[in-house]
Amino acid sequence: MDDSPDKKQVRVSILNQSFTLITSGDPQEMVDLANQVDDLMNSIARRSPNLDSTRVAVFACLHLADQLRSQKHALDSRVREVTALLDQALDS
Repeated sequence: MDDSPDKKQVRVSILNQSFTLITSGDPQEMVDLANQVDDLMNSIARRSPNLDSTRVAVFACLHLADQLRSQKHALDSRVREVTALLDQALDS
């Protein structure tokens, strides 16, 4: 395990399993992220009680990947809009 002074251990629980994570950032941010993942996985598990934890994790990953892709598309679109506005301003 890395004992660097800028790294901190954080204990979290996801889907009733404990994990010790290492972060170089704010430990509370890691706890908050873990809580969001836990909420998502528990929500999936409640809706589909016959799923094992691996399948719940895969569905959670797919959900988060879809959210990330949607955010990337929205950001790309906004960058194109701002670029067009800058081009118009520079042409004036």
